Amino acid sequence: MHTFVKTLSTVVLLLVSASGIAQSASPDDAEELKITALEALMSAPPERALPIVEKVLAGNHSDEVKERALFILSQIDLPAAQTILLDAARQGGGEMRLEAIRMIGIGGEADALAGLIDLYNSGDEEVREAVLEAYLIADDAQSVYQIALNADNEDDYEEAVEILGMMDARDQLRELSNTRGTSETLIEAYAISGDAESLRKLALDASDPELQGQAIEALGIVGGPEVNRTLVEIYRNTDEPDVREAALDGLLIADHDEGLLELYRASDSPAEKKELLEYLVMMDSDSVWDLIDSALDGQR
Repeated sequence: MHTFVKTLSTVVLLLVSASGIAQSASPDDAEELKITALEALMSAPPERALPIVEKVLAGNHSDEVKERALFILSQIDLPAAQTILLDAARQGGGEMRLEAIRMIGIGGEADALAGLIDLYNSGDEEVREAVLEAYLIADDAQSVYQIALNADNEDDYEEAVEILGMMDARDQLRELSNTRGTSETLIEAYAISGDAESLRKLALDASDPELQGQAIEALGIVGGPEVNRTLVEIYRNTDEPDVREAALDGLLIADHDEGLLELYRASDSPAEKKELLEYLVMMDSDSVWDLIDSALDGQR
């Protein structure tokens, strides 16, 4: 095994030498060979692979080869590997810098992830997006929460909240509601994370009719039997037209035609029946055609 690793290291060193490859292969073949050689390092001991990858990153190679080297670096379980990645993220430029940031997310090493906060605070829009992506990859919801909590402009706040929704970070989203208040972006994140409990509280809170309507509709995105029952009850227990419309939209989004059928059959209002029937047609419910036939026959 020792001989195999030594031989492998020697071969890779030759392969990543531009002059050695150029003499025996076309440029495309040379690139493919370099990448194959780098991928072979995945099975090599970390302490043997690290100096080879470091040499590739410092050498005269294409971005594609160096990006692959960054990925290999993210898989090397040595503190020095994460230090090199963080240095590339801090000092690099262009796509290579962004790729180094993302690779820190793939590596998932705590100290390197913590080092991304300074990059986020000092970086441009592309860097900030790459940092959020790295935290998403690493499932580091607490770091994204801190970014959202300390965001000094609405765009950065909204982007961080959206990432938290994608991460199903319900605890952090609820805490943001307590510290920074409820917003449309937060409601959307609740829906993405499937947080029916938080949405239900907002849907039953009439203190802010606009947010209430958004929460009701967002419940439809979450869906499920309990949500469907909640939407039907919200419709039944209010006389507010906007709330009723939001409940119908929620039922439409949830594709809960049985709830609409239940409301239709319980209604004595021709105008209400008309609206419910229109929703059932939009849902392409199998039962709507029987209802239309019955209505045309004069049956209620």
